[in-house]
Amino acid sequence: MFSAFYHSINDNDLSLFNMTTKGKKEEGITQRYLRITDIAKEPLDFLSPICGYEKMPLVSLEEAVEKLVNLLPTIQSHAYIAKQKCKKPADGLSPDESASIMLYTMGWEPLDECLYFVLNDTLRSANRQKLKPWFLYLRLFLNGLLRLPLIRDVVHRGIRMDLSKEYRMGETIIWWGFSSCTTALNVLQSAQFLGKTGTRTMFTIQCESGRDICNHSYFSSEDEVLLLAATQFKVIGYLDQGDLHVIHLKEEPSPFPLLQPVPLVSSSNDSTTSSKIE
Repeated sequence: MFSAFYHSINDNDLSLFNMTTKGKKEEGITQRYLRITDIAKEPLDFLSPICGYEKMPLVSLEEAVEKLVNLLPTIQSHAYIAKQKCKKPADGLSPDESASIMLYTMGWEPLDECLYFVLNDTLRSANRQKLKPWFLYLRLFLNGLLRLPLIRDVVHRGIRMDLSKEYRMGETIIWWGFSSCTTALNVLQSAQFLGKTGTRTMFTIQCESGRDICNHSYFSSEDEVLLLAATQFKVIGYLDQGDLHVIHLKEEPSPFPLLQPVPLVSSSNDSTTSSKIE
């Protein structure tokens, strides 16, 4: 399932991946690296809209992951840890909302049983029936994300391979998975991420609907921005600097929802209002 992505990981990446036993800081770098650099898995095709979860009730994290056990055997243990760490969440979120975001950022092995890998792989699949077990989790996850600070800024992500031929000037593309980005260019250029040598593709993105998840990440980070699933972009620039390919994307609205809006529930007064996914 993940062979194409594994193929894109070079020796430096594998050594970074194996750092997980050296402490939480190193593990945080590893997991964040894998989230930021999984761009090669995007199909860059027009798939069916993502929908169905918006009709589900808002439930606890424990209930939201029950139907995922067959896909992710250790999901309940990880959800328990996330819930224990989110008893006093920031940004006005409920403990369940905050924990659903933390669970997304945790990461564990094997990768094909890790939440963010399997969720994003499923979102990128043309078979929307595969999303049904995820509906309760997506409902809770999106309710939390949409209540976080909105980021309209330039963000970055990249990968250690050449993707320039897949992103042509003027084309409209969609990233169907949730996309982790950084606001700090120096982070992406550090040795732990892309570095400054070798074949690399860096995406500079003008985002309009990013969400700041730093206060809810399992690993400390001051600059992680999450772009929602099914975000649409236009390729507006390309710079070839030898081994470094810089692609400039601008987020643009779709004429019709690709990620269905959810009725946004406030944890402070349990009132329901209409939410808009931009």
